[in-house]
Amino acid sequence: MATERTTAFLEIERKTAPKLSPADRLRHYREFMIRRPPEDLQEQAARCMNCGTPFCHGLGCPLDNTIPEFNDLVFNSRWREAADILHLTNNFPEVTGRVCPALCEAACINAIDGQAVSIRDIELAIIENAFEQGWVEPQPPAILTGKRVAIIGSGPAGLAAAQQLRRAGHQVVVFEKAEKPGGILRYGIPDFKLEKWVLDRRIEQMRAEGVSFKCQVEVGRDVSASYIQRRFDALCVTIGAGRPRDLAIPGRDLDGVHLALDFLQQNNRRLDGLPFEGPEITAEGKRVVVIGGGDTGSDCVGTSLRQGALSVRQIELLPKPPDSRPENNPWPQWPLILRTSTSHEEGGARDWSINTARFVGDNGHVTGLECVRLDWEKTPQGQMKMAPIAGSEFTLQADLVLLAMGFVGPVHEGLLDSLGVAYDSRGNVKTDENMMTSVPGVFAAGDVNTGAWLVVGAIAAGRRMARRVDQYLMGESDLPDCILPPRL
Repeated sequence: MATERTTAFLEIERKTAPKLSPADRLRHYREFMIRRPPEDLQEQAARCMNCGTPFCHGLGCPLDNTIPEFNDLVFNSRWREAADILHLTNNFPEVTGRVCPALCEAACINAIDGQAVSIRDIELAIIENAFEQGWVEPQPPAILTGKRVAIIGSGPAGLAAAQQLRRAGHQVVVFEKAEKPGGILRYGIPDFKLEKWVLDRRIEQMRAEGVSFKCQVEVGRDVSASYIQRRFDALCVTIGAGRPRDLAIPGRDLDGVHLALDFLQQNNRRLDGLPFEGPEITAEGKRVVVIGGGDTGSDCVGTSLRQGALSVRQIELLPKPPDSRPENNPWPQWPLILRTSTSHEEGGARDWSINTARFVGDNGHVTGLECVRLDWEKTPQGQMKMAPIAGSEFTLQADLVLLAMGFVGPVHEGLLDSLGVAYDSRGNVKTDENMMTSVPGVFAAGDVNTGAWLVVGAIAAGRRMARRVDQYLMGESDLPDCILPPRL
């Protein structure tokens, strides 16, 4: 371990958590990052420069995590204090320490030369050590307010809001349409990135604090929204952005063409021993094509490989990102560069600037995609414009096509329409500066309000909403605020 921090960022190289080899990890769905000993993390924490203006949390972290402070505590072996200070701003560091893309690291001053402090690894080490030492205990409220709050949806925003509001002394009931709480954390993110015992462990803490979970209850269908409004003093909508972007082209109705989230949810449910609706979607022995180059597409790649796909190919409409920052994308902005996920390390092929014109099939089942390569040009107004390249048409063979092209907003039918909330120009739930919708006493946070973003952003939004709900109910609030930074 380093004993002097002054020049450690010059003398110690960045190291991140080692991983099992792709061949080993493809044999199972468990997490494959290897925990490092405390002294290794202390050495990495020494690389933190304790900047006078810490861009890592002032600009990079949506949760305002006080990163230089917990780095310093880790460096000095004060692990319990590090856990306490981490919990001041983050309800679920064991989640963000696993699935966050680490916006903080992109904004780290050391990242100017590509050698950011390994903040995410340090964060995960802090919280896992805290659980092992028994330092993570329920924090039930000392005083009850008598106010009742309903949370609709148990994803990261809903869970964060629920825990904060319960600790403020309110009676909190979380309604979830699925069998278990967790939302996208449980039914969307693959187990090899986030094993579900991690989620269950924290939910048990919330239950011990007094949060009530009502699962297999879909508000707006199983019980009316008006009934919930009458029984609760405030209602928080955190149902996420549940409408995937589809691809309305000829052949879309062929068997074997599926939305990515249906594929991922079904696999997670299968691993958890839960039933699923509709036909079985499996990549075993199939030629898989994933349309969409983002995180959801990457998750489809890793899951398909684990299921035993014959081949996997991921295609993207947009051009291939550069290997290093372009001049118009300077630090501390999020670097718009080519990224290779752990799933990409495991196999498959990727291609860019490809448009899918139609799906083709035989006997009602997809057999391929008719595609064309694209040329991208920047208009005088600075917008990117695509045009097909003449003569570049080709066909990709496929037995399974997964549409992973992002999400277009929340589902309006059911809960939202029955509440009568207003929508913004993109179809998201519109809120005011207090995160209240157009319906008094009804609040919204997370992807349902902002459109699809990151888990860390949803946690931050849930915390922000909790403070504003507390203020609405009590006239004031001691809950911490969370000032969301601009998206880097």
